[in-house]
This record gives sequence, structure tokens and C-alpha cells, in this order.
Amino acid sequence: MNSKLARVVTIERFIMDQERLHPEATGELSNLLYDIALAAKIINSHVRMAGLADILGSSGSINVQGEVVQKLDEFANETMKHALHHTGRVCVLASEEDEAPIPTPAGYPSGKYAVLYDPLDGSSNIDVNVSIGTIFSIHRRVTQQGEPGTLVDCLQSGRRQVAAGYVLYGSSTVMVYTTGHGVHGFTYDPTIGEFLLSHPNIATPPVGMYYSVNESNFPRWDPRVQALVKRYKGLDSDYAGKNSRYIGSLVADFHRNLLAGGVFAYPADVKSPRGKLRLLYECAPLALICEQAGGYASDGGCAILDVAPEELHQRSPLYVGSRDDVRLAEAMLADAPP
Repeated sequence: MNSKLARVVTIERFIMDQERLHPEATGELSNLLYDIALAAKIINSHVRMAGLADILGSSGSINVQGEVVQKLDEFANETMKHALHHTGRVCVLASEEDEAPIPTPAGYPSGKYAVLYDPLDGSSNIDVNVSIGTIFSIHRRVTQQGEPGTLVDCLQSGRRQVAAGYVLYGSSTVMVYTTGHGVHGFTYDPTIGEFLLSHPNIATPPVGMYYSVNESNFPRWDPRVQALVKRYKGLDSDYAGKNSRYIGSLVADFHRNLLAGGVFAYPADVKSPRGKLRLLYECAPLALICEQAGGYASDGGCAILDVAPEELHQRSPLYVGSRDDVRLAEAMLADAPP
């Protein structure tokens, strides 16, 4: 047998192998991850048709975030709902595109997991063929079993996530996830329609070579943030400067830094004093992935995973990536020695 073929591991086989390591597992979380992988395949097929089918551009509506909804946003959001809502594994869904949580429909069994997701992060870039992604977060419900889930099931700190992941639709389509036992990445092979293990046990370096930040916001930042970015650039000390790499698509920037080492920052500024990124749909799931890979994520003052959410669409500053680079940010933003 070809040695390369002998090492091929599908995402289904990998999840099953991981499940066997935990005899107490019921298989529901495994099946939920399969459901998300299926949704990702469907979304990927439409992303690949962008420019050929009538799926580019604005849908003409504004979402709860006050942002213009793209046609692909709507498609991805509905795809995730259809893939997850009627399986009996989920009690409530929450999407960045919807104002309120969506409990299990009447007449369908209500499961033990709450799923929160950003269906298509960076979708405003799709018209110019920049990589975009889907981000998801899974919590075990805290309300009574058998009943439809509620907002309470969604408003849990990131530390209580049982799984989190993202799908990057780029030059190849990659699904990365963690269930609290390391971080693993799978690349989609369209010839067989399967995600194959390509990045086992991802570990991010403690110090990275890249910094990723939108420097057009520099005039609106706190002076401490300005000083931090100058430090990353190596302009104000003997600190070894980093290379600037900023795509402007969160999943793409995060994925590069996770693999190669680096820090992604989206600080608060005078226009967004509470930050811009969404705590539950973006910051918390990426924080769990990063910490499981040996990195760290902070809002500038404390670990993102320890922030107790108060609102479904709560925003937050975010510093995420190589551990020492993010710790430097916390130290400088606190006016303490790094």
C-alpha cells in the first residue's frame, strides 16, 4: 500500500479516535463537530463559486451589528442553522447575524449544547477574493435538559467552552478545532469531499515574528497602545522588531500567526471604546484555540477566557497570539514594566 495513503486520516476517523480516549463520551459532541464540518463543505462550495454565481455583493439589509449584510453572510447563516438546529444535539443557536438567540424549534428534541458562531467572518472582503472564515463556539447548556435553550446558555465565559474552532476559506479550505485536548487542523480535499488531518497538535511559538494590526487607526488609539505598536515595530527600544502582516480578515490573520507565531491586535479606540470584535463569536473561541496551542489571548487587562459576558453581542478589544507578545501588551497597557 502507498505509504502516503496509509497515513491519510479523515476528520471523522480522527474524532472517533479521540472519542475512544474518553470512555465517558456519548458521541454527541463528535456528531456536532461532523454537523459543522458538513455546513463548512456547503459554504465552501458557494464561496468557490463567488464571481460566477449571483452571490456577491450586499443583500440590501443591515444586521444587528449595524453592518451591511452580504449575500454570502445570509447563505452561510442559514446553512449553519439548517445543519445544526434539528439534530437533537443543540438546545439554542446564537449568530452574529441575528439579534436574539434561536432556541430549538417546537416539535424537535432539544440537545445539551449551545452553539454560537460567526457564519462568515470577513465577508466584506469576498468581492476582492480575500480569505474569509466561519468561527464557532460550543458550550454545554446550563438550563434544564429537554427544554429549549435560552440566553443564559449563551452567556457563559470562554473558559467554559467545550469546543471551539474555525474554517478558513482560502487557497485551500482548512478546519481547525479544539475540544480542550490540543489543536488540530484539517484540509479539505475536494476530490473526495473530506477534511483530512494536515496539522496535528498545532503549537504556536512563545514569541512570534509577525504583528497584525490595522495601523490606519493609530491616531485614535490610547498613547499606551501607540507605544505598544511602536515596540512591536522595534522603533523605541532594543526590542527585536516584528514584521507587519495584516490581511484585514480575522480568521486569515489569526491562522497565519497561530502557525508561524505572531500577535493579532484589535485595540479599543475613540470610535469603539469597548472594542470592535464580538466577545462570544470571535474573541472567546479564538482565545480557547490559541491557549490550547500554547498562546494567550487578552482584552488588554485580563484573559479573554475569564471575561464574563453580559450581552449577546458584547464587544471587546483583542490581543491574541504568541504568549510573550500578548503578555507584553498587558504589561504596557497597564503602565507596568514588561
